[in-house]
Amino acid sequence: MNPFDEDRDRRRRRRNPFDLFGFDEDFIRDMLDDERIMEDIRRMTEEIMKMFSTAQPGKPIVHGFKIHIGPDGRPHIEDFGNRPIRTPDGEPQISEEREPLTDIIEGDNDVAVTIELPGVEKEDIDLHVTRDSLEIKVDTPKRKYHKHLDLPCDVLPKTTKATYKNGVLDVVIKRKEKKKPGEGYRVNIE
Repeated sequence: MNPFDEDRDRRRRRRNPFDLFGFDEDFIRDMLDDERIMEDIRRMTEEIMKMFSTAQPGKPIVHGFKIHIGPDGRPHIEDFGNRPIRTPDGEPQISEEREPLTDIIEGDNDVAVTIELPGVEKEDIDLHVTRDSLEIKVDTPKRKYHKHLDLPCDVLPKTTKATYKNGVLDVVIKRKEKKKPGEGYRVNIE
């Protein structure tokens, strides 16, 4: 094959926007064929449409999705932003409280959590850690955030270290027990 043809083919393959994320076409096709994922997307789209229909003029709506591959190898979808709530009369309404975008990374010795909290000062952040959960609250006139996270393992709350810079809160907590190498069960395939 001519080297120029190889370069042209490589450039052509890069045009797929999912190549940037390391997804191949089969992965995307499988994800779109997964009934559970498509049901989640349909449900979230309906919630967003309800939010827009009940929005109050001048109040911002923040809503988005995070797709990540879980330990089971399957894609998982989480949404974040303003949460739809109901008034005492049962009418749909948009909460002023936002659920921030979060990411949890379980290491061998600790658990790291990253939370996006733009528009607040570090003094406004209330962080509470227990042996198996983390709760973040912000309640200011301009911004309200709340998120309760179940941690993937037991931690030592008194070892928590937190830093806040440029709207991002990074929290690191030591695990109660170190992760054992090769933890899990090896399955023989028949």
